[in-house]
Amino acid sequence: MEEVVRQLRLAIHEARVAFDCIGIGEIERAQTSLITARTAMDAADTVLRHSLAGHPAEEVAAEGIAVLAAIAD
Repeated sequence: MEEVVRQLRLAIHEARVAFDCIGIGEIERAQTSLITARTAMDAADTVLRHSLAGHPAEEVAAEGIAVLAAIAD
C-alpha cells in the first residue's frame, strides 16, 4: 500500500504543477506534468489491482488504513 500512496501523492503533485504551468503559460511543461501524473495514476492502479488479486479486499483496506495512519504520525 505504501507504493500506492506514494504514486497517488506523485500524481497529485504533478497535477498541481500542470495547473500552475497552465496559469503561467508554460503549456508544454504542463503537458509533461500531466503525462507524469497519468503515469503515476496508472502505476497506483496496477499495484492496487495486484494487491487485490492476491489478498482479500478487507486485508488490503486494513493495510491501507495502517499506512495512512503511519504517514500521518
